[in-house]
Amino acid sequence: MASPDEKVAFVSNLNGTSLTEVSLGSFLAPLCVLSRGLFLIVFHLGKGILPFSWASHLLLDFTSLIMPLVLSCTALSDILHFVIVGIAVVDFAVLYLVYTNGKRASFSNTMDKFVKSRVESNLVPFVTVFRVLVNVKTAISILAVDFSVFPRRYAKTETYGTGVMDFGVGAYVIANALVCPEARGKEMRGSKISHVLKQSISVWPLVLLGFVRLASVKSSGYHEHVTEYGVHWNFFFTLAIVRLVASALLALFPVNSSWILAVFIGGTYQVILETTGLKSFLIHNNDRSGFLEENKEGIFSVVGYIAVYMAGVQIGHYLMQSRALVQDWIRVIRNLLLTSFGLFCALYACQRCIEPVSRRMANLSFCVWTVAQAMFFLSCLSIADLVLLFSKVISSFSLVSTSWCPQQNSKSEKIRNSMDALCLVQSVNRNQLLYFLLANIMTGLTNVFVDTLNSSDALGVSVLLFYMFVNSLVIFILHINKITIKFW
Repeated sequence: MASPDEKVAFVSNLNGTSLTEVSLGSFLAPLCVLSRGLFLIVFHLGKGILPFSWASHLLLDFTSLIMPLVLSCTALSDILHFVIVGIAVVDFAVLYLVYTNGKRASFSNTMDKFVKSRVESNLVPFVTVFRVLVNVKTAISILAVDFSVFPRRYAKTETYGTGVMDFGVGAYVIANALVCPEARGKEMRGSKISHVLKQSISVWPLVLLGFVRLASVKSSGYHEHVTEYGVHWNFFFTLAIVRLVASALLALFPVNSSWILAVFIGGTYQVILETTGLKSFLIHNNDRSGFLEENKEGIFSVVGYIAVYMAGVQIGHYLMQSRALVQDWIRVIRNLLLTSFGLFCALYACQRCIEPVSRRMANLSFCVWTVAQAMFFLSCLSIADLVLLFSKVISSFSLVSTSWCPQQNSKSEKIRNSMDALCLVQSVNRNQLLYFLLANIMTGLTNVFVDTLNSSDALGVSVLLFYMFVNSLVIFILHINKITIKFW
């Protein structure tokens, strides 16, 4: 077995990958979601009976959604562009077959009717899918990074750079912000002080999990990369403080000014980094003699994550507005893409004029990159969902879980609820924090029993697939039994 020091060295001093490769990965998951939906539509058109058994639905979702994500960051990482093109070609070939099978009028008339059609407006399915996929990709990465089959360029960077896992951390913060009570438009009850106190109490599971992780890591001798968050700090503590501070800010300022707060916080933090000795303290000072110095990365990066969270609240507030027509959502997708493009331009300016992206400091470039990449990923998921909705309309079949549906009658609604009850995406969505915790526990156990560093590529991929299947099975069983683990 490799020693803890060898494992730490394996994930240290890394520089990440290009912005293009990270963005390229945003195409894969939406194509997989589209593939799964088109399969169900084609199966129905072939006079198949739905829903399947629970085991069949689990197997379908695992092979179409989870397995490609595992393979894309391991065995197929060097040919990711070919994988994406291949899946896209197959998806659009199937889409063409569905269209020709259900064709009733010319394409222009069909599209005109589709654009003006109505959709269910009580939820935004691609936001749910975004949150679930961020959780799934996080679960894959936290174990995969310990295997040599996982490219080092995807792992978290040491000081500067853009690794896939660097984006994953920021995306997790945005995923929580998108559906926070303020973004969903929930009215504040009672005084502002009582509201903040209530939110303070609500983060206790994150604080508890932070201490549990700290105790388990210290007692087990599990390898730690100190420059990631510090000696005692971990991501659970960051999530708790970000949520607490954001709640206080949103109690004082209107939700639709969240983007202003995000810019102010991120900009002010960057000015402080540039005009004081803070940057040198975070990067070059290796003296860890007190609590602040021991945990400086985790403590100070919270400021950047607060800026990211506030930006996520603004995005969530925009997306949660009620819209009933397809053309309204087309405008939303256009705005997401344009804003993402604008932020990537701002990122270019930040990297040229200020400094490169640094997850370690959560600097302004990191904040801008995280929000830009998250909006691009959301755009890709929303486009896939729109294409799937078009497929549903032309095939007169709406029974695909976690996706937009045309307005329908009560009978089809009942059948679709049965499909939702057998959906892996809905399973993870029901118990997201539990899924994240389960993945952390399984990662620790795997490192105890498997010599990850010296495993062959074949063994590494096999262990990752088994690990993800166990995570999926546990969370799926809880879902089909309607069990929600929530203590707060």
